[in-house]
Amino acid sequence: MRTSINRFRPLFYVLLGIYALITFIPFLWAMSASFKTLPEIVAGGMSFIPKHFTFDNYRTIFHQEPLFTRWFLNSALIAVSVTVFNLLFNSMAGYALARIRFPGSSLMFFSILAMIMIPGQLTIIPSYLIIKTLGWLNSYQAIIVPMAAQATYIFMMRQFFISFPRELEEASQLDGLSRFGLFFRVVLPLAKPALAAQTIFIFMGAWNEFLKPLMLMSDKAMFTLSVGLNTFKGQYISFWNYIMAASIIMTIPALLIYIFFNRFFVKGITFTGTK
Repeated sequence: MRTSINRFRPLFYVLLGIYALITFIPFLWAMSASFKTLPEIVAGGMSFIPKHFTFDNYRTIFHQEPLFTRWFLNSALIAVSVTVFNLLFNSMAGYALARIRFPGSSLMFFSILAMIMIPGQLTIIPSYLIIKTLGWLNSYQAIIVPMAAQATYIFMMRQFFISFPRELEEASQLDGLSRFGLFFRVVLPLAKPALAAQTIFIFMGAWNEFLKPLMLMSDKAMFTLSVGLNTFKGQYISFWNYIMAASIIMTIPALLIYIFFNRFFVKGITFTGTK
């Protein structure tokens, strides 16, 4: 069996390389288009080398659009806040469901599973009405608070902590650590693989979120970067040169997050536990 797998391994690598190239081509074209003029883009073609290389697109979106920097900071604040809150709350909830037996724990766990199965589109209108009643429209908390904990990642952390070695916890308790001390000093530092995977998914989801900011933010100064990109679309023409430049800027933070946490990523999503 292993011999047959080794025989086809070069073929698998070739297929994966072709697939990676196909998925990379649109990003490469977008990067190239961000340095092109609008007439060159709308002229068509798949040229990856700009005929008239220019940085004017980047200069324009920062200088002629006074709110672009504000949109970038709005996205950064929301994405970082949502990620930090999720890492804390999801980990605490997952650990409690995995290790602490309390009345209603099973019911709570199955409720979380039920929440995962509910399509997010069904909760859009109720969420909007609740946020409007609270007077949170056009505010950061309108997006941050509803996204501060997510059922999917609570389940993910629970599964990770189930495989966490109890011997480490018992040894720490013998040393006099309380439940909170045990969690923050022992369990959480050793959960880096799961936390890293969670960080990548949550940050990218919050950073790229479009529907919620579009629905909850009517003040242009409160737009996130994903919503602000729509302002480069006119009634009769879309300024693709500016859209591509802004898209590349929007891609960089998510790309850096993935590169930084990549070494923990595979461990986190496979729940291999700790050494």
